[in-house]
Amino acid sequence: MLDVPLKVVEHVSWLVYARRCELNSRWRRLSCFRQALLVLVHLRKNETLAQVAAGFGVSTATAGRYVSETIDLLAERAPSLHEALREPPPEGFVILDGTLITTDRIAADQPYYSMKHRRHGMNVQAVAAPDGTPLWFSRALPGRTHDLTAARAHGVIHACLSRQLLVLADRAYQGAGATVRTPYYRHHELPEHYRDHARLRAPGERAFARLKQWRILRKARCSTNRIGRTVAAIHAIEIIWRSG
Repeated sequence: MLDVPLKVVEHVSWLVYARRCELNSRWRRLSCFRQALLVLVHLRKNETLAQVAAGFGVSTATAGRYVSETIDLLAERAPSLHEALREPPPEGFVILDGTLITTDRIAADQPYYSMKHRRHGMNVQAVAAPDGTPLWFSRALPGRTHDLTAARAHGVIHACLSRQLLVLADRAYQGAGATVRTPYYRHHELPEHYRDHARLRAPGERAFARLKQWRILRKARCSTNRIGRTVAAIHAIEIIWRSG
């Protein structure tokens, strides 16, 4: 069973159809709908390419091409940081957080090893609305990258400062300055704007919780170079899902 609405499968299949028309490559082993279904099964259930290939009656190489093509199609439709912040939430703030997408890297791959999580993976940043709805996901950086370093590299701090948009974040972002607010530990001197920080920031966890319902991001087997595109593709799917 695939717990994805039919409208999502149909939307993705129309994107595949448009790309086939663009390439003048309308005949393939699978229909547009079945290609979309194959990709969604792969992303949602984290079945290997060999498994989905066997299930849909195609070769592993063909399944890999279908997956790469469709992920790229979807990733192109994920909003950029500036698009996501074009219309700030009416509450006047956003939530910034980071997570580690676990990979099956070997011990020699030191740049991908996160000392914080004690495992190999890729660092992904997210900006979420006050209710936890994800607005933007970053490209993936090696797992040992600190959250604050990643946020600066992606331009999140500067983008929010230029819009004078308040950012609530956890202690990993201490020292960010600008409009970023992190937990305050001198409770006897607690400023007014730090009150209820944890309560307001908590919904931001939903952004990554929803993302990791797609099992491929619980432990990615693909190349580390593809993880950022996969995250963007899943974000685009989630937007399609919520739109109806």
